[in-house]
Amino acid sequence: MGVGMEFFATAGKGVEEVLAGELRGLGIAVAAVESGGVRFTGEIADCWRANLWLRSASRVLIPLAAFPCSTPQELYDGVRAISWSRYLTPAMTLAVDCSLRESALTHSGFAALKAKDAIVDEIRDRCGSRPNVDTRDPDLRVNLHLVKNRCTVSLDSSGTPLDRRGYRLERTEAPLRETLAAALVELSDWDGTVPLADPMCGSGTILIEAALKAGRRAPGLLRKGFGFQRWPGFDPSLWGDLVAAARAEALPSLTGKIVGCDRSAPALAVARQNARRAGVEGLLNLAQRELRDFAPPPGPGVLLFNPPYGQRLGEEEALKPLYRQIGDVMKQRCTGYTAYLLTGSQELSKCVGLRASRRFVLFNGPIECRLLKYELY
Repeated sequence: MGVGMEFFATAGKGVEEVLAGELRGLGIAVAAVESGGVRFTGEIADCWRANLWLRSASRVLIPLAAFPCSTPQELYDGVRAISWSRYLTPAMTLAVDCSLRESALTHSGFAALKAKDAIVDEIRDRCGSRPNVDTRDPDLRVNLHLVKNRCTVSLDSSGTPLDRRGYRLERTEAPLRETLAAALVELSDWDGTVPLADPMCGSGTILIEAALKAGRRAPGLLRKGFGFQRWPGFDPSLWGDLVAAARAEALPSLTGKIVGCDRSAPALAVARQNARRAGVEGLLNLAQRELRDFAPPPGPGVLLFNPPYGQRLGEEEALKPLYRQIGDVMKQRCTGYTAYLLTGSQELSKCVGLRASRRFVLFNGPIECRLLKYELY
């Protein structure tokens, strides 16, 4: 794998421009911003650095081939034509992920199986024995992307998705993905010099991602490892240099306070444990407090809210008083702040009673959400 390679970093819908900005900030050449991610070019070290540093990306893929594909046989032949022995030995384990839409092949499990057969047959013919499949923790994860009868085959350099930073063990009720939390912090333009507050912080994901960003801490340092570390040709000394350089970037303290409140003591206990595992415990100020008693440090500053938005029938009505209270707290207590509220309900956002100056469309999993910006004078 040499210089001038092409890579594709995937991201949730609506986060693509944020991700492109992150890549440019790392000095990496962005080739194209596409739906679902960003294409970039560089050498293999750039791929590793992207895995280590990107906050809003889900995976970093290395595309190997693309071909027209409308039958199982075309899929098999296209995958089999790739020289897999460059990436895989019979001693390694393998898994194939597949996403597809608007294609003649409609079953992702079947397509993944067909591709796996092609890879295994190719290695067996070349080496005399075959690699085993391990869907949970494979040495090599292969990604098939089949759209409108065109198949792109990529290696997944990340292994486990990048949102699994490793600091969140207990998943609380409907948690926000780490990558989406990082994107919210990025979209808020908070730079670490003024206070940032989350008055309903739950298990603390937004605050932790904010602390990692402002503290210049590479989120990948928290992980057990990445897919590419198990590949043939992996260079441990180059990787060691990248890790050492990342560790040297970290700031010991911040100028802007990071403040989190929540009414739930158990949620705050989880937030504290998560912050400790993320190594940012000393950068957060957490307190148990009802929303109505919330008062941030003097502004200017940034507020980030991710309140519940009632996915089930009848929940929306019950949440209206909460959204009115959010509006009241912003108006009465948060002068000089810029507030950002993520919600999946337009009906509820009307209850805030303030006019948003900007709206960003983001997806929290399958749910279309709005990040609403309010200037509080």
